[in-house]
Amino acid sequence: MSRQPFVKFIPLAVMVAFLSYGCAKETPKQPTAAKPVAAQELKKEATVYKGKIVGKSNKAKTISISVGKGDKAKTKMVKFDDNTKGVEYAKKEAAAIINWEQRGTDQYATVIKPKLAKLPKGVTEIKTDELFNLLESGTALTLIDARPDSRYHQAHIPGALNVPVPKLKKMKAAVLPEDKDKLLIFYCGGPT
Repeated sequence: MSRQPFVKFIPLAVMVAFLSYGCAKETPKQPTAAKPVAAQELKKEATVYKGKIVGKSNKAKTISISVGKGDKAKTKMVKFDDNTKGVEYAKKEAAAIINWEQRGTDQYATVIKPKLAKLPKGVTEIKTDELFNLLESGTALTLIDARPDSRYHQAHIPGALNVPVPKLKKMKAAVLPEDKDKLLIFYCGGPT
């Protein structure tokens, strides 16, 4: 028997194979895996909230802060832990700056600072020791206690006038000394 009859069928068999299976089979694409959570946690981005503290829970270890003004104000909540610095500044109604970082799905406060008012041009901060020295030396000055009446009557620096902030806003210039070269010092009960 000769091989020639089988040789005639080889091109036909190859053609049927190509038609049935194609030249090369496509391998199904494997889905790409999402970045592992650990890798996402390594890329922690610190962020800052500035506003008024609206609540604090020592039990849940959370702080709520109102961020923004007017209709655009939103309440944000951050968690805190034993590593959070400045938790003592997270008092209800106090203005604060909270630096936080993302840990998984939660925001954790890293540092909390009081948000201090910026002093107007020409106004400087005076330290307690400096005020004491001015009072001891008899320097001519006007000392104004800007705390509420009840706090003033509990205790105040001798010679201080009591002009709470709401009253000051109404009175404005009536409280200020006539002599514009006279030292004018305000004090209150908190970090303002």
